[in-house]
Amino acid sequence: MNETSSPRTFLSAVLAVVALLLVAFQIYTAGYAPMTAIYQRSIHLTFILVLLFLSTPVSRRWPPALRWLVDGALIAASLAMGGYIYFNYNAIIDRFGWWEPSDIYMGVVAVLLVLEATRRAIGWPMTIISALFIVYAYAGPHMPGVLAHKGYGTERLVGQLYLTTEGIFGVPLGVAATFVFIFILFGSLLEATGAGKFFIDLAYALAGKSRGGPAKASVVASAFMGSLSGSAIANVVTTGAFTIPLMKKLGYKPEEAAGVEAAASTGGQIMPPIMGAGAFLIAEYTQTPYLTVVKLSIVPAILYFLTVYLFVDLIAAKRGMRGMPASELPSTKKVMLEGWHYLIPLFILIYYLFKGVSAMKVGFIGVLAIVLASNLRPRPGNELGRRLHVLLHLVAMGYLLYIGFQPSRGFALWQFYLVVGMVIASSLSPYSPLNLPRLAQGLVSGAMSSIPVSVATAAAGIVVGVVGLTGVGLKFSHLVVSASGGHLLLALLLVALASLVLGMGLPVTASYIVLVVLAGPALQDLGVPLIVAHLIVFWYSQDSNVTPPVALAAYAASGLAGTDAMRAGVQAWKFAKGLYLIPLLMVYAPGIMFTGTPTQIAIDLTRGLLGLWSFAAALEGYMFREARPHERLLLVAAGVGLFWPSLTVNLAGFALLALAVVLGRRGR
Repeated sequence: MNETSSPRTFLSAVLAVVALLLVAFQIYTAGYAPMTAIYQRSIHLTFILVLLFLSTPVSRRWPPALRWLVDGALIAASLAMGGYIYFNYNAIIDRFGWWEPSDIYMGVVAVLLVLEATRRAIGWPMTIISALFIVYAYAGPHMPGVLAHKGYGTERLVGQLYLTTEGIFGVPLGVAATFVFIFILFGSLLEATGAGKFFIDLAYALAGKSRGGPAKASVVASAFMGSLSGSAIANVVTTGAFTIPLMKKLGYKPEEAAGVEAAASTGGQIMPPIMGAGAFLIAEYTQTPYLTVVKLSIVPAILYFLTVYLFVDLIAAKRGMRGMPASELPSTKKVMLEGWHYLIPLFILIYYLFKGVSAMKVGFIGVLAIVLASNLRPRPGNELGRRLHVLLHLVAMGYLLYIGFQPSRGFALWQFYLVVGMVIASSLSPYSPLNLPRLAQGLVSGAMSSIPVSVATAAAGIVVGVVGLTGVGLKFSHLVVSASGGHLLLALLLVALASLVLGMGLPVTASYIVLVVLAGPALQDLGVPLIVAHLIVFWYSQDSNVTPPVALAAYAASGLAGTDAMRAGVQAWKFAKGLYLIPLLMVYAPGIMFTGTPTQIAIDLTRGLLGLWSFAAALEGYMFREARPHERLLLVAAGVGLFWPSLTVNLAGFALLALAVVLGRRGR
C-alpha cells in the first residue's frame, strides 16, 4: 500500500505546487503588473496544460509506465511550446509572414496539444469540431457552394493559429487568462470560507415557509450563489446537496427535483455581478465596459429566476404541497448575524464595478477581501485575542479598500506585497477560520476549476482563427439571413436551433464563441444591436447545461437525486424555457434592459412578466386547477400576443390571458 500511495502523494504535491505557482502568477498580474497579451496567454496556457496532463492520464487502461511516458512527453512539449513563444516572440514579430521551420514545427505541436487537452478536459465533441475546422481550412477548394475558399497550407494555417493572437492565443483565451481565472478563484475561496452554507440557510429562511419551500429555496440559493460563482455545476453540487433531498421529501419527483436544481443553477451564469466566462467575452468582443454588460443583464436574469420560480410554484399548487414548518427553518435574523460578513466581498465587487475599476483589479481585490472578511468571525479562544484579531482584520480591510480605488494606476509594488502578505499572515492566526492549509486548498481548487474553461477557450481559438482566415463566418451569416428570408424572428429561431445542436456537445463558453462568430453578424445585419446580439447568443448557449443528451448541470443534479440522467435533463430543459423566451424580449421588448422611455420600460416589463407566466402555466398545465386543453391553447396564444412587438396585439394577448384566468377560476 505504501508503494502505491507514495507516487500518488508525490503527484498530489507536484500538482499543488504547480497550481499555487499558477495562482501566484495570476494574482501578481491581476494586482500589480498586467503583462502583454501574448505573454500572459502563453504562460497561462502552459500552466493549464501541465496541470491537465498531470491530473488526467491519457488512459487509465494503459500500464502506468506507458501512461507516465506519454504524459511526461506531453508535459515537456507543453513547456517547450509556451517557452518558445515567450522567449522568441520579438523575433517572430520581426519575421512576420516569413516563418522559420522551427516556428511551424512548434505550431503543429501547439495545435496537437490543444486538441489532446480538449479531448481530456471537455470530451470528443469540441475536439472533433476544432479538427473539422482545421480540415476545412485545408479543403476549401473542394467544398460545395458558398463554403468554398482557396484553401490554406500548413504554414499559413499554423501561423494564424499559433504565431498570432488571432488563433489559440486569441481573445477567448485572453479573457480566460485574466478576468475569468481571478473570478473562478474568487468563487473557490468563497466556498472554502463556508459562505455556501450561509447562502443556503438564508434562502431557506426567506422562501422555506411558502408552498414548495425547498424548491423555491433552491431557486433563491442558486441566485445568491450564482451571482458570485458563475458556475452552474458548482451551484448544483453546492445547493443541491441540501435542496434536492428536501424537494423529494416534500413530494417532487426525483427528476423534477434534479431539473429544478439544474435550471436554477444554470441561472448563475447569467446573474450579475459574476456571469461566467461569457460575460467577460462579451465585454471584450464588443469593446463594452463590463459594467454595461452587468446593467443590461440584471432584469433579464431576474426574469429568468422568476420563470423557474413560477414552475416550482405551479407544481407545488398542483400537488397541494405546503411549506416547511417554521420550527425546521433557520431564523433570518440569526442567519444574518452569523454570516453577514460573507456579504462584504459581494458589496465590494459591486462598489468597485460601479466605480469603473477594471474587472481584473476588482477580482483581485475581491479575492483578498474574502479572506479578510472571513476572519471577522474568529474561531473560539481567548476573548482578548479574538477581539484583537477582529480589530487587526478590520484595519486590514479598511486599508485594502482605501488603496483599492485607484482607477488611474495599479498598486505600487510595496502595496501589492503588503496586502498579499496581510492575507497570508491572517491565515496563520490561531483564530482564523481559514487557516493556511484550507487557504491553500481553496487556491488549488480554484486553479484546477479553471482548466476546462481555459482549454475550451484555447480550442475555440482554433475555430475563431479558421473562421477569420477563411471568411466562413460571413458566409454562414449570409446563409442564416437567406434562410430566414430577412425575417428577424425566423433568424432568431434558427440561431436558437443551432445553439440547441451545439449545446448537445459543447460547454457554455465554447458554444457561445462558436455561435457568436458564425451567427452574430447575421443578427446585426437584421438590425439587432451588437451588444444585444451577443447577449442573445450568450443566453442561448446556456442550454448546454440543460439540453439532453449532454446536459452537464442536469447530470450532476441527477446523481444527487438518484434518478435517470436523461429524465432530469428533460425536466431541466422544460424549467429553463426562459433561456429561449427572454432573448426574444431583449429584441421585441427592449425596455426590460431599461432602454427607452419610462412608459415603454413599464409596458415592456409588464407584458414580459405576464407573457412568461402564460407560457409557464401552459407548459405545466395548471393555473388555479388543472388546465383544460383549450385553456392551455389560450395561454399560449396570450403569451405570443404579449411578446409581439405591437401594442394592439399586446392588448389582444392581455385579453386572452384575462379570459383564461376567468375560465380557470370559474372551474376551480
